[in-house]
Amino acid sequence: MNNQNRFNLSDNFVNKYRRRKAPFGFNGLGELVYNRTYSRLKADGKNEQWFETVQRVVEGTFNMQKRHIESHGLGWNAWKAQHSAQAMYDRIFNMKFLPPGRGLWAMGTPITEEKKLFAALNNCAFVSTEKISSEFSKPFTFLMDASMLGVGVGFDTKGAETMVIKGPAEHRSSETIVIPDTREGWVESLKLLLDSYAYGTAPLEFDYSNIRPAGVRIRGFGGESSGPAPLVLLHDDVRRILNAETGGPISITSIVDIMNLIGKCVVAGNVRRTAEIVFGEPDNEEYLDLKNYEANPHRAEYGWTSNNSIFAELGMNYEPSAERVRLNGEPGYAWLENMKDYGRMADAPDYKDHRAMGGNPCLEQTLESHELCCLVETFPNNHDSLDDYLETLKYAYLYAKTVTLGQTHWAETNRVMLRNRRIGCSMSGIAQFVANRGVGELRSWMDIGYGHIQKLDEKYSNWFAIPKSIKTTSIKPSGTVSLLAGATPGIHFPESRYYIRRMRLGKDSNLVAPLEKAGYKIEPAFGSEETTMVVEIPVDLGEGVRTLDDVSMWEQLSMAALAQRYWADNQVSCTVTFNPETEGSQIANALDIYQYQLKGISFLPKLDFGAYPQMPYESIDSETYHNLKSGLGKLSFGRIKGEEVVVERFCDNDVCDLDFVTTDSESQVVEAVITKATAALSESSEVEL
Repeated sequence: MNNQNRFNLSDNFVNKYRRRKAPFGFNGLGELVYNRTYSRLKADGKNEQWFETVQRVVEGTFNMQKRHIESHGLGWNAWKAQHSAQAMYDRIFNMKFLPPGRGLWAMGTPITEEKKLFAALNNCAFVSTEKISSEFSKPFTFLMDASMLGVGVGFDTKGAETMVIKGPAEHRSSETIVIPDTREGWVESLKLLLDSYAYGTAPLEFDYSNIRPAGVRIRGFGGESSGPAPLVLLHDDVRRILNAETGGPISITSIVDIMNLIGKCVVAGNVRRTAEIVFGEPDNEEYLDLKNYEANPHRAEYGWTSNNSIFAELGMNYEPSAERVRLNGEPGYAWLENMKDYGRMADAPDYKDHRAMGGNPCLEQTLESHELCCLVETFPNNHDSLDDYLETLKYAYLYAKTVTLGQTHWAETNRVMLRNRRIGCSMSGIAQFVANRGVGELRSWMDIGYGHIQKLDEKYSNWFAIPKSIKTTSIKPSGTVSLLAGATPGIHFPESRYYIRRMRLGKDSNLVAPLEKAGYKIEPAFGSEETTMVVEIPVDLGEGVRTLDDVSMWEQLSMAALAQRYWADNQVSCTVTFNPETEGSQIANALDIYQYQLKGISFLPKLDFGAYPQMPYESIDSETYHNLKSGLGKLSFGRIKGEEVVVERFCDNDVCDLDFVTTDSESQVVEAVITKATAALSESSEVEL
């Protein structure tokens, strides 16, 4: 589509919002997160303002629609499109709904408009290892490729013991492979190495000389090059693992080791966090011991890259796994039977998802192998009425459905996604909504809202001439996006009503001066004083919002079950915080009860790690909050110039900003805290500008 044929919002319409103040939440926190994470650098050297980001996203969305409609001769109606786009713009601008962080960052940019990398608009994926006997390298390379595009990936261990590793044919002369300085080049090098071990081809040597050196700025996805070192290390690690397996079948441990080491490589290669979840069988001790670093000391270096969950079986004995959960928070639980058989748990089984094989790292989406998940987030508490919310759902749904029109560069992914058209319309700020309107009103909005989305899907699927979505709703854990809107994350209850949120910024960031001028406390980051600053922002979640101190494990489970029954036909991503002393012994009983009401769940032990300098979250009382707030003046970032943001990645959840300082004895428990199945390593990781 040339520039003359692109969809554009009316200039007169956009100009109405140019001087409007965006309703960012939490005393400047939302605005800071926006400027730090989503305000892209424009051609004129200045950063986007909120009205411009929304314009880019909406125009990108409708351009995707226009390309699809025109390429299939379905008849584009310019007037209706303009009307609909303006309505979507207004609801995003006022944060009644928001695309996921990845959508805010990538939609309408050269990443999608020119490079056609529509996979970058999706949050997460799943790939099965079940067929590695015939396609050994494919699950590993898919995970690496997707991770380098910022997509979090789930995988299973079903391929273990199904294929004997031959090892390279040492009697043959080695081949030298020159690795191009591209994402595709890195992925291809891994494929060639894995296949040499699987099929007994010639030994390989790699030439890394074309890979740009460390520290060079990367265009497109932002950040700086890591140089070839992470890839060299990955190749060495894969050789070490498969040399030990040569002559025998590949093990569960080796599958997970390779996947985790890929994650480690991607982290070192310019992604601060990676997101993986692995699924295994509940009775397999080898799998369950993957994060037992006394049994597997070699995994201590990289075991953190994945959340470890089990495919729980209905009616199983939960006592052994629940004891592990009580001690360190893992494994998480996924009831694949429920995921396959049911949409909402309130409805009769429909078996539409019988091909499903797993889920994404936050476990809010049921997925087939090679399938991606497309999410969008709504904020019911930011609405005055149910009718207003239903209108928002129209445009939130339309955004997500539009993303399914974009094909990926993976044939397997296109086959499943073009068939399923799976989306995940989510809710956040649920704790605030319940405080203001009650659980009964929440149930009603969920139930009516779900029915409304099904009618929308009937209408717009017909308009696009594509299949209806196999599933449409979920509850994601959220993070940076909910911060923009001043909402609590997903269905989770907060630690406290009042707290200090600390954020990290580069010392030379143009965001520092406006914060200082407005009276925010800013100081050098502990341990990184020469490069990084930390800003403190006081936050009030609102009157009546209940905190984890007020809410039992059982109430959290009941809220997750409510959302799974009346809203989510995919899943509810919920990490249940529990008191190990008073509630730890009840986990098995709880699982026994809720296994018929949920599709997935994760647990998090509530532990006191004590105070340490510059904690990301620090609970405070009302008096402290009001004293801090009274010292703040008007915050105005103005026209930020020359601030290049770095792409947000993975599931939109800020749990993993918590860089705990621990003793050695606490480290395993803390790791479990940071790598929970439904509190996944996240899109909202600290990005230093």
